[in-house]
Amino acid sequence: MFGFQGGETAEVVTRKKGYLRDAQKHWKFLTHYDLSTIKTKGQLCNMIKVRASLSEEQATKDVDAWMAGKVF
Repeated sequence: MFGFQGGETAEVVTRKKGYLRDAQKHWKFLTHYDLSTIKTKGQLCNMIKVRASLSEEQATKDVDAWMAGKVF
């Protein structure tokens, strides 16, 4: 999701870096390392659920709202 896979265009890398910074602003408890290891929306939801002590439903709603309009 936020991690870089190699062979990506400069535009994709720039977009992912922007999303990573935006996610860190939104969820201050997530580290750069946390975000760089997340590969799927499910992993992000689970990390938000655990770190923020939210229900799975609420974490998914929060992630969905944050992801709206973003292309991963």
